[in-house]
Amino acid sequence: MTEISATLVKELRELTGAGMMDCKRALQDTGGDIDAARTLLREKGMASAGKRADRATTEGLVGTIVNGTVGTIVGVGCETEPVSKNEEFHAFAERVLRAVHEQGPGAVESFDQERLELMGKLGENIVVVGSEHYDDGGTVAAYVHPPANKIGVLVDLEGGDAALARQLAMHISFAAPEWATREDVPAEAIEAERSVYLNSDEVLSKPEAAREKIVDGMLGKRFFAASPGGVLADQSWIHDQSQTVGAALDAAGAKLKGFKRVSVAGS
Repeated sequence: MTEISATLVKELRELTGAGMMDCKRALQDTGGDIDAARTLLREKGMASAGKRADRATTEGLVGTIVNGTVGTIVGVGCETEPVSKNEEFHAFAERVLRAVHEQGPGAVESFDQERLELMGKLGENIVVVGSEHYDDGGTVAAYVHPPANKIGVLVDLEGGDAALARQLAMHISFAAPEWATREDVPAEAIEAERSVYLNSDEVLSKPEAAREKIVDGMLGKRFFAASPGGVLADQSWIHDQSQTVGAALDAAGAKLKGFKRVSVAGS
C-alpha cells in the first residue's frame, strides 16, 4: 500500500472539505494521486447526495437584490441551522442569487453539479426552493423577514412607489396569500369550498332561501380573505386593518403585476 503523508492528506482536505480519514482512504485507493483522489471523493459525494435528496429542508436562507426597477429573489434550503450559517453554504446561495439576477431563474439549473458537490461536502440535502426575477420597468421592492431570513417576498407594481411595494412585500410575508385576485382561483376550488359550506350544520340550520347568500358571505370572509392562504386583494391590509389590500392599492393608484413569496421553511 502506498504510504500517504500527512501533508498530502491535509492538502486534499483543504481542497474538498472531506474528513481526514476519507481523504486518506481516497489517496490510498488512488496511489497518492491527489487529482484522482479528489474525483473519487466527488463521486462518493454524488452517491451520498442521491440518498439525501428526499430529506426535508426546513432551514436555509432567502436573499434578494433590487436595483432600481430590477429585482431578484432566491431561496436555498438545507436541513439544519448550523449548515444555514456555514460560510460555504452562504457563498453558494450568494452565487445562485447573483446568477439569477443577471440571467433569470433559468440560471438555477447550471448550479446542479455544484449543489450536489456541496451536499456531499456538508452532509445535508441542499435545494433551491424558489426563485424569481422582475425586469419589466415596474416598481420593485423586496422584504426578507429578520433575523432568520427564512421567508422573503419580491413584489412588482404598476404605479405606486417603493415604500408601498415594500409594505406589500411585508404583508405577503406574513399573510401568505395563495392567489393575487379572485380571478386567479380555480373554479373547482371555489365550488369545493362552496359545497363544504352548503352542507355544513351551520348553513343547513338556516332557512333554505337564505343559504346561498350566507354561503357567499362565508366564501368572502373565510376563503377569499383567509390569512394565511386566500386571495391577496381580499385580505385585510396588515398596515391598516380597516381596509383590504385591494383597496389600499387602489387608493395609491397602484396595480399588482406580480409577487413571489419564498420560504425555506415551507410555510
